[in-house]
Amino acid sequence: MTGVGSRTWRALRGLPRMLRKDLWSAPVDPVPPPGAPGASVWRPVFGMLLTFVATFVALWHVPDLVPHGAAIPAYAVLLAVLQAVSLLAGMWHPLHAWWASLLLMVVSVRIAESAMTPGELFPWTGSEMTMQSLALLLLALRVHPRRAVLALALSLLAGLVSSAFVTRGHDYAMDAGALVAITAVVIGTALRALRVARAQLVVQSGLTQEERARRTLLEERNRIARELHDVVAHHMSVISIQAQVAPHLVENPSDELRENLAGIRENAVEALAELRRVLGVLRSQDAAADGLRQAPQPTLERLDELIGTVRSAGVSVATKTTGARRPLPPGVELSAFRIVQEALSNVLRHAPGARARVEVGYHCAAVTVRVTNTAPDAPGRRMRGVGHGLLGMRERTTMLGGDLTHGPTPGGGYEVMATLPLEDPS
Repeated sequence: MTGVGSRTWRALRGLPRMLRKDLWSAPVDPVPPPGAPGASVWRPVFGMLLTFVATFVALWHVPDLVPHGAAIPAYAVLLAVLQAVSLLAGMWHPLHAWWASLLLMVVSVRIAESAMTPGELFPWTGSEMTMQSLALLLLALRVHPRRAVLALALSLLAGLVSSAFVTRGHDYAMDAGALVAITAVVIGTALRALRVARAQLVVQSGLTQEERARRTLLEERNRIARELHDVVAHHMSVISIQAQVAPHLVENPSDELRENLAGIRENAVEALAELRRVLGVLRSQDAAADGLRQAPQPTLERLDELIGTVRSAGVSVATKTTGARRPLPPGVELSAFRIVQEALSNVLRHAPGARARVEVGYHCAAVTVRVTNTAPDAPGRRMRGVGHGLLGMRERTTMLGGDLTHGPTPGGGYEVMATLPLEDPS
């Protein structure tokens, strides 16, 4: 029991500090930026509506401050104007505006109490009830629900205290006032929750798109790694075989030569085994890769076969080769073939009826591939998800230290051009 009492005492001691933080110093939610959902409506429409309501309620409230039939003094008009201004200020500073509205409400009750007839609602007249509820609504739209509930409790407490000091009998309407104020807070809290949920959904959608793009990039890199595995494995196998055969090509090879060649072969076999072990995991996740495990990786020698397949699908493809055709590094051969393959696949998917042209240029330090197509006869079908085509081309050219450019042509077609250096840029 002592422990419960101690915790209660600590909670009571911390209550003023909590109230000061929640109802005065803690910031409120910022006004939605222009690009946010509903922001275009928030400022002009809601501002005009609130101005109209504040003006109407102020005019409605002035007669409540003086006895019936008496002249309206200046202080009554000033008090009603201040309450209307505090309500409008709630659009920008809802917490301070609610405090001002609360204090002005208490002052209005004390001034109007002696002038009110027994049949009028007390302590909140219809105008007072409307102003206080709107102030709470504006506050609930911009603060945490806990803070809105604390403000509601303080408003009800202020109304209850104001009704305790009277000079005559009144028609007390605390129940009706409390119901209207609670309804305003519930509506404001619900609208704020909806706005926060929408903002979180936008953020989550952005994160999802980033994650999807990153996953697509990793999948494309894995595919490229699986393809290059065959190229690297071929070279490592050649090194191993050459190291094994070399001693038989030399008369009376020395022991040192035999030992060095054996070490070369052993290192090559170990490196090949490690490479297969690491990339074997990537291969096992791709059924297509499993089916083509033994198939050699394509080179530009098979470009005519690829173009024939595309022509059989109904696409007119013209070819042009410049420079002396010669063997290229395996990685360059593979990447050049895949870039042409992806570009022609994009023509099939997105440019029905277009004519394509494939140009391969052999230069001293690089090879270039250029794929263009004319404007399509009809719009291409939309593909769901993120395509791998351009992403794969960019990854291949970046891996080789090359350059990729792509974009629409003046005639309504599209162009893809890749420059792949023949030497390692490192």
